[in-house]
Amino acid sequence: MSSATHRLSFWRLVIAAIVAIAVASGGMFAYQAWASTQAAPAPDPWFAAYVDVTATPSYEFESATSESGKEVMLSFIVAATDDACTPTWGTAYTMDEAAVSLDLDRRIARLQQQGGDVAVSFGGLLNDELATGCTDHDALVAAYNSVLDRYASTTIDLDIEGENLSDTAAGERRAAAIASLQQSRRAAGDDLAVWLTLPAATFGLTEDGTTAVAQMLDAGVDVSGVNIMTMNFGQSLADGETSGEASIRSLQETHRQLGVLYEQAGIELTDATLWTKLGATPMIGQNDVEAEVFTMKDAVTLNEFALEKGAGRMSMWSLNRDTTCGPNYADVTRVSDSCSGVAQGDLFFADVLAEGFDGHVASSAKTITTEEPADPSDFVDDPATSPYPIWKEDASYLAGTKIVWHRSVYQAKWWTRGDLPDNPVLNAWETPWTLVGPVLEGESPVEVPTLPEGTYPNWDGTSIYEEDDRVLFDGVPYEAKWWTQGDSPAAFSSDPDGSPWVPLTSDDIKAIADTTTSDESTTLAPASTEH
Repeated sequence: MSSATHRLSFWRLVIAAIVAIAVASGGMFAYQAWASTQAAPAPDPWFAAYVDVTATPSYEFESATSESGKEVMLSFIVAATDDACTPTWGTAYTMDEAAVSLDLDRRIARLQQQGGDVAVSFGGLLNDELATGCTDHDALVAAYNSVLDRYASTTIDLDIEGENLSDTAAGERRAAAIASLQQSRRAAGDDLAVWLTLPAATFGLTEDGTTAVAQMLDAGVDVSGVNIMTMNFGQSLADGETSGEASIRSLQETHRQLGVLYEQAGIELTDATLWTKLGATPMIGQNDVEAEVFTMKDAVTLNEFALEKGAGRMSMWSLNRDTTCGPNYADVTRVSDSCSGVAQGDLFFADVLAEGFDGHVASSAKTITTEEPADPSDFVDDPATSPYPIWKEDASYLAGTKIVWHRSVYQAKWWTRGDLPDNPVLNAWETPWTLVGPVLEGESPVEVPTLPEGTYPNWDGTSIYEEDDRVLFDGVPYEAKWWTQGDSPAAFSSDPDGSPWVPLTSDDIKAIADTTTSDESTTLAPASTEH
């Protein structure tokens, strides 16, 4: 676990063509594949906190007293310093040595006797993940396989960060080995879930992170999910933003990125399914960035958001640290391996974060990703049920303008023209549009506030208007930006920069109505949006 700061697809074109056919035929379109292809039910979301196996003092995960500690993510399996294809626990113990020195096998068996379970995490920040140094494909597959067999784990967690993440060749070796491993185990009737645990900022995954996901998908790995490290946000943290709020922003951006990555891989998944493929791992209490602290309130915030969205997994770093530091630990701003650095009272982060995550690691490993082709009707926008105008390729949009595209509302971040609102870009700064949310059931066009007849002259195509002159057009007040004659205010919606007219804001209209008269006739009335 890190404790340090760290192509339009073919199917998109196919969908566009299908939508065009559907519209051309008046919307009467039937294609059984859209209805018959159904994804398997999503497993219940699960919680498994990380346990640092080699940390001192040793954490007794086998003595869990609450349900939140019954399933754990043991970390980290890494390459031996003298043989890159030999798995070890933190380079300190081979699996046989851990069985003797740490009594690890017996402790795992004891946890399983009590209804618990373990999964194994490979990698971390400090040492080489197996694929970084092991260049022989068969030996690498055998190394992963030996760990899963030893601990009877159905889930492999690849915590890839630091130099392990930036090594592209290692990423390709890792993806090829995991694809072979998953295919062979599934062919033998065994489950294998593959989770990627990756560093993230509030803008989502880094470029190396998105590359790691793409490598897995390109290799044919059925990726169960991406678990992001919602910690140590550093400079991407906004002023005044809490760790809980930053974690939510990071999840939202990673969800968008994950949709793009699957789209680029030619795999269509719904937003809901993509959320089941997301997990979050905060660093509880004091983070490595001194100013960042993940509090109990942040834990509640993150848990509620993740449950609302249907995230598939919740973890934390780490169970070793889930306790208030003792009086002898003088500087709580310095990260400890054995306490959180915050006053927890009688509460445990594990209990708060695990609330509602009632599934199990083993049962979730049975899930196989099933493609979910989109219904073409989801891409047809109806002006009568859209709160804002439908996006047009030849129209210009000022910053703050809201439009509807493919049944979703977008808002312009800056002036834009011809930029597709749902263009699949991996980084948010590559698009001028922000996805606000879906068009809701029962919505209709937003009413445009107007002023009563006579407040200003009605626009006349033969009249000359100077800068700052005001007119009414279908009751909507406009102000001239410069000298004009014959230019209709209606042109503003399609060319706001080129139009000499700009509509007054809602606040301006209300202020004018309030100050001109108190008569009931001055109340604002909705205007037709058809010019």
